[in-house]
Amino acid sequence: MRPPGPPALPPEEPPFPPDEPPLPPGVPPPFSFEPQRSNAGGWKQFKKALGPVFVVVVLLAKFGAKLKFLILPILKFFPLLLKTGGSMLVTMWLYAMSMGWRFAAGFVLLILVHECGHLVAAKRIGLKVGAPVFIPFMGAFIALKEAPRNAWIEAQVGIGGPLLGTLGAAVCDVIYLATGNPLFRVLAYTGFFLNLFNLAPVGFLDGGRIATALSPWLWVIGIAVIGFMTVTHPNFILILILVMSLPRVFSLFRKRTDEEQRYFEVTPSQRAIMAVLYFGLVTFLVVAMRFTYLPPTSSGY
Repeated sequence: MRPPGPPALPPEEPPFPPDEPPLPPGVPPPFSFEPQRSNAGGWKQFKKALGPVFVVVVLLAKFGAKLKFLILPILKFFPLLLKTGGSMLVTMWLYAMSMGWRFAAGFVLLILVHECGHLVAAKRIGLKVGAPVFIPFMGAFIALKEAPRNAWIEAQVGIGGPLLGTLGAAVCDVIYLATGNPLFRVLAYTGFFLNLFNLAPVGFLDGGRIATALSPWLWVIGIAVIGFMTVTHPNFILILILVMSLPRVFSLFRKRTDEEQRYFEVTPSQRAIMAVLYFGLVTFLVVAMRFTYLPPTSSGY
């Protein structure tokens, strides 16, 4: 008879029975809150990758410092491009929609030449002025940063625009005579007309400024001419010129202060020089318009 063996042990159970039943096949395990491994190696690789970029930035900075004599003038010139060039392009684009881009480009350039005449005249006298700014369908202007000291200075700035503008229109006609392209004759006629219109002795037009050195009473004649044109050919620009010119005309009928009296003091020689320039230019423009006129059928514009 065999001796009894050791007693049988109960089946072994896991020390920590699971709190939840096992997950079915295909279901991912729940999110683990185990601590992340250190990413020091990735940060070193990132700094290593930034090395070449840093070198390029340093080289560009050194190269830019050497070219600052070129970059700074461009930055200073940018506002001028924004004021003159930007308004000029917008005006040219608006005119091109109704006149065609070739005529619009030439027309706007003629206005620019006219305004440069004022700019040159003001600089020659020593006045501080701003860059030309274009206003679509109304032309352009330069802002005087300081007022003229007397009527003689105001008249010189006023006649500078029509003088150079007339020269620009004459160049267009010379090009027409050399090439036979009717576009340039149309531009010449338009330029002559614009400069002649600006010589009307009224308000803020160039002729109104020139009249201060001749006789402010010419403003009455100018307001009559603009008034007649407004009645016969109603136009917003004519109405605007008429309304804005009235204060100067009304000033003729009130007593002037001593300072205003000194402003209008002009020597006989100065008055004679301005009279020759003004009336001579008016006569030339009238003749030039008759000479450069092209019937619409032959001009093609």
